[in-house]
Amino acid sequence: MAKRRERIDRPIKVLSEDIYALESVSRMIYVAAPSVFPILFLLLLPLFTPSLYMQRVLILTAVYALLALSWDFIAVATGLVSLGQALFFGVGAYSAAILNLHFGLPPMVTLVVSTLGGAAIATALVAPCLPLRGIYFAMTTLVYPLLLARAIEATAVLGGTDGLVGIASFPNVWVERYLVLVFVLGATFALRRLLRTDFGLVMRSISDNDQAVRASAINITVYKLIAVYLASALGCFAGAYFTHLYMFVGLSAFSLDLSILPIACAVIGGMGTLVGPVLGAFILVPLAEMVRDLGTLRIVFYSLLLVALVLFKPEGLMNFLHRKYQQIERWVQV
Repeated sequence: MAKRRERIDRPIKVLSEDIYALESVSRMIYVAAPSVFPILFLLLLPLFTPSLYMQRVLILTAVYALLALSWDFIAVATGLVSLGQALFFGVGAYSAAILNLHFGLPPMVTLVVSTLGGAAIATALVAPCLPLRGIYFAMTTLVYPLLLARAIEATAVLGGTDGLVGIASFPNVWVERYLVLVFVLGATFALRRLLRTDFGLVMRSISDNDQAVRASAINITVYKLIAVYLASALGCFAGAYFTHLYMFVGLSAFSLDLSILPIACAVIGGMGTLVGPVLGAFILVPLAEMVRDLGTLRIVFYSLLLVALVLFKPEGLMNFLHRKYQQIERWVQV
């Protein structure tokens, strides 16, 4: 007799809806565990990474998590595929360096100014491309970081190929370790809450069908600009933080890897979830450091991993784990 697989909600999930979750400790733990435990793990992780190398790997992972979150938010809020995360990173990195070297601003101030001001610059650059769609928008955003890098190299401004050195570092090691992690957690929470508001509902509608939203007399350009500004602010913060961490900025701030690797993190973690790209970054970036000794063969490893996930888990790890946590599967007779 033929059988089919069906999915049903776990009993505790049904009993934990809304106010009923407060009736027992087990229900409260069930509701809180997916959020509380990962946050505690992330905040305690720097305390259990004694070596400087592993601490830098953790910081690098958080930086790529911000870039992946930035990419996913643009995709969710506008339906556009951006290849310009390197633009956001580079603008934030050079802005922080200029503010610190030429204006003497301390690192904590340059982080704020370069995040907000750099996001405005990046948004102004991307704004003319917003009417474009699909591959045209993606290719245009890909050109921007290459254009700026070649302009800096050819004109020898902003240090040229030598970059800018002598940038001030953070006041202490704890700020260096925790600032970016707290920012990742705060940004993820804030963007998820934003998409659940009426404003976020309009953004999601633009992603699904922008023509229908336009027909409702809503100016979708304003919403797209706001989405790009918020996403670019994440990338600018990552670039500014990275600049103060290594006390140097150069043409590598516009590297193509800064645009491609965040997309890979989003594919692995689960596109459209916001949390998924962060999870993908905390898997892919440490894994990349582990296979660094393979040289160029690590590209083959990345390719095989991405192909396997796209074929067998196309929804991404976050959606898969979310489904397993809330549902059980069983075989039933047809």
